[in-house]
Amino acid sequence: MTSNASKVAVITGASSGIGAALVQAYRKAGFRVVANSRSIGPSADPDILAIAGDVAERATAERIFSDGVARFGRIDTLVNNAGIFTAKPFTAFTGEDWAANIGTNLASFFHIGQLAVKRMEAQGSGHIVQITTSLADQPINGVPSVLASLTKGGLNAATKSLAIEYASRGIRVNAVAPGIVKTPMHPPETHATLSGLHPLGRMADVEEIVDAVLFLENAKFVTGEILHVDGGQAAGHW
Repeated sequence: MTSNASKVAVITGASSGIGAALVQAYRKAGFRVVANSRSIGPSADPDILAIAGDVAERATAERIFSDGVARFGRIDTLVNNAGIFTAKPFTAFTGEDWAANIGTNLASFFHIGQLAVKRMEAQGSGHIVQITTSLADQPINGVPSVLASLTKGGLNAATKSLAIEYASRGIRVNAVAPGIVKTPMHPPETHATLSGLHPLGRMADVEEIVDAVLFLENAKFVTGEILHVDGGQAAGHW
């Protein structure tokens, strides 16, 4: 069995928020990490390889894997964390909104996911995790989210499809579907309102999403799971 000390995780959207916390958590767990975002800078940690670029572009995905394998020799886990959320009424979305959401949320998954599966299939093992949204399963009145539901809901469906397609080849595929997470993108003055959108009455802490990803990392008999970390949002109306 491969020890964590020799395992390698690729994490997208890794420069801030959930992504940055995931990088540190995987390093603490003993993984070496290939960290990507559009603007990420070099790391002083020799076991973190930072690769800047838009993962919606095939060339960036190819560079992540070629450079990552050249540096560390293997890829064991991919966390598709890069994503955007655009809240607008359906008729207010623009062509630019459409292109941005499809590119960041879906094209990135397609490009980097294909490369990950090829590498993992050759190794006979691997784990892929998508960060999606509870809104794909439980829309909330007053939170217009069609493009999020379309793209992140597509990732949920793809997660289950890939889990079945590659189960016999040692590759597990799961997703974490958060509610609203307390990150710098949500100013403090919005926290009370956003907390009220969860049955548990608060927003998620970044560490709670990270814990869910690490749970799936270690849950070797779990694949095809959409793990809701949403304070009860997906349970129904409230």
